[in-house]
Amino acid sequence: MTSDHTPTQVPFLRRHIVSCIHHFRGLPIRAKLLIIAVTLFNCALLAFTIIITPARIAQASYDLGQRIRVHPLGWLLLATLIQIASFPPMIGHTMMLNLSGFTYGMKGFLVAAPASLIASAVVFVVMRYLSSGGFRSWSERNEKWQALEAVINAKGLPLVILIRVSPFPPWAYSNLLFSSIQSVKLWQFMAGTICDFPKYALYVFVGSRMASLSDGKQRGNMDTQTKVVNSILVIGGFLIGVAAGLIVYALVKRQLGGTSPKLHELPSEEADEDAPLLSNLSSESLHEAV
Repeated sequence: MTSDHTPTQVPFLRRHIVSCIHHFRGLPIRAKLLIIAVTLFNCALLAFTIIITPARIAQASYDLGQRIRVHPLGWLLLATLIQIASFPPMIGHTMMLNLSGFTYGMKGFLVAAPASLIASAVVFVVMRYLSSGGFRSWSERNEKWQALEAVINAKGLPLVILIRVSPFPPWAYSNLLFSSIQSVKLWQFMAGTICDFPKYALYVFVGSRMASLSDGKQRGNMDTQTKVVNSILVIGGFLIGVAAGLIVYALVKRQLGGTSPKLHELPSEEADEDAPLLSNLSSESLHEAV
């Protein structure tokens, strides 16, 4: 059975690997350096997790969450971390939402949702101001970017909402994307962000379930059935988030289909070395797993 599938699987994997290498070679040097840096960081993080062990990291995370919980300004610390994670090229917005649930349970949504909304508004205003010069002149010369602006302008708020709730591009780069498209208004961007709140609630819920499994004392007092239920809720919440994200992303690609540009087509092999990093948006999205 395995031998029957191997001939088709190997060319499929080879095509994707060659495609990734081909796109990587066509990126500007700054994007290449950023991708390499993020890859090295993730490898170092994986090695750190293996060496320290997940159980000790989980316990330390739980203890930290409890200290934040009892501190009167703990909510402000989480809101600040969400703000930092919202500015490109930072990553970790999803992890901050998990941490909100990890610390406050489902009440963490009352911290995560307003903080995310305010953070996205700040990024939108700041990045639109900063990108009004060099990026504007670049985007006016780039046909694919002009086409993307045209299709978003034509389809309006529904497409803005679809792209906003899609997992690609990731949170920080989605903020950058919309701030750089002049046809998108701040109120449209805020509406799209509010429509993303159910996903935030799911991430907070997953974090709240992870907290109960991370504390050694709570875990020791749980019976096997409770442990299994909590584990299923964590894994199920994660899978629901992934499935919903893929469905929305498919809808976005359909809306941008035909002759319109797709998000993964934005990087151009003729990309200028001085072109803004935003032109390589889809490549960055590979590293927002958290």
